[in-house]
Amino acid sequence: MKQVTATGQSVEEAVESALAQLKTTKDRTDISIIDAGKKGVFGIFGSRPAVVKVTVKIDPIEEAKSFLAEVSEKMAAPIDIEVKKDGKQVHFILSGEKIALLIGKRGQTLNSLQYLTQLVINRHSDQYLNVLLDAEDYRTRRNETLIQLAERLANKAVRTGQKVALEPMPSYERKVIHTALMENKRIKTYSDGVEPNRYIVISPNK
Repeated sequence: MKQVTATGQSVEEAVESALAQLKTTKDRTDISIIDAGKKGVFGIFGSRPAVVKVTVKIDPIEEAKSFLAEVSEKMAAPIDIEVKKDGKQVHFILSGEKIALLIGKRGQTLNSLQYLTQLVINRHSDQYLNVLLDAEDYRTRRNETLIQLAERLANKAVRTGQKVALEPMPSYERKVIHTALMENKRIKTYSDGVEPNRYIVISPNK
């Protein structure tokens, strides 16, 4: 976190000095007035300088991008990152020659990266942000697979009269399953377990 303490004949002058040292603008900083200063007699005798502390605000999205770039470099799979923000939803779209390394088996690496990115972005954000990581349209393809899986296992639950438990999934994937089976009156779905090992159970309606 970049911050400086600066002095000046007035608060405004001290702030200008701090901004110049930090090479930034007022809208990108938090300013704390330590001492408003005091004008002396004839502006000289008995005067006391103003003292301010200026801290550069951290952009949570830029921090998240830096985190993703750093991780991908360490995995020897450098990426380009496109960001789309819609309200509290932040969508990071990753691309690169070795993007498969960042997706991992059944998206496990991508899910882990998404979880960590969520922690990073909310450590620096004033409001809670939801993060979605995608690469090579993996999420769309995964959603289609999940919907097919949901329908197949719902039929199994009805056929056998037994509950069917799915593998642990992140919350947004569980939501896909719940939504896909919402209109199916022959079964009900609910989540069980504790994060990050929370999973869906499909139970036949008896």
